[in-house]
Amino acid sequence: MSVQWFPGHMTKAIRQIQSRIQEVDMIIECRDARIPFSSSNPVIDEIIGNKPRLIVLTKRDLALNNITDDWVSNFNDQVEVLNVHKDNVKRKILNGCLRAMKPKHDRDLRRGIKPRMIRAMILGVPNVGKSTLMNRLANKKVADVSNRPGVTRALKKVKVSDQLEVIDSPGLLWPRFEQVEIGYHLALCLSVKESGYQIDDVVKYGINHLVPYYENLIKERYQVTDLNDFENLFNKAASLRGQPLDRGAFIVLTDIQNHVFGPMSWETYDFVRTTFLEKE
Repeated sequence: MSVQWFPGHMTKAIRQIQSRIQEVDMIIECRDARIPFSSSNPVIDEIIGNKPRLIVLTKRDLALNNITDDWVSNFNDQVEVLNVHKDNVKRKILNGCLRAMKPKHDRDLRRGIKPRMIRAMILGVPNVGKSTLMNRLANKKVADVSNRPGVTRALKKVKVSDQLEVIDSPGLLWPRFEQVEIGYHLALCLSVKESGYQIDDVVKYGINHLVPYYENLIKERYQVTDLNDFENLFNKAASLRGQPLDRGAFIVLTDIQNHVFGPMSWETYDFVRTTFLEKE
């Protein structure tokens, strides 16, 4: 069963962004380091056109470092990788924006025009870390943060420095995911609400991908020996928590989404290249 979640407020958000896109010089596109391809929204490409773009891979601490490094080496765009809770976010974002805007600033200087403060809009899928990034840039709470999608509903502006001003925006998805894996990845990273997919299917996909890294931890947590017997796994997860058996799949999903087993990257660059890009 495919994943599908495109609530009405996203259509409104797209119109808001389109109406203000001409006010900004560039885009800061946040993508989840665990799913750099699946969190790349084709609607964003349509909206921003040829504007300079800085890609920010958020949640690096939740992804596998070697896989993230491989992604970065294959990006053609300007890219920064962040742990927004620990890194010097202001410095990395400002430097990244200056790099992205350098061709335009160089052209302006040749024409005798002094570059003005950069105005950037932050875009990305739901729950990718845009609001946390805004709060770090502002050094205070200017946006509500929650580990669930659909929290931000309006555009907010923050002056970061004399060189940079940023506008936050609601998380955007697109009406239909072309590949079922993209929907699964977004669901596993909490970018889609549970009402948008069949939980059992997403959990089975997630467990199968976790097994090569965390087989023993999974067996120990749910006290099972066969990770192919999902009915037993779900039942054990529920009974160990004192919950009804029909809550088992949801309990396992929550464990995966909360990274109780450890960091995980749901897609490698080679997987995306051979599964999606070479088929286009």
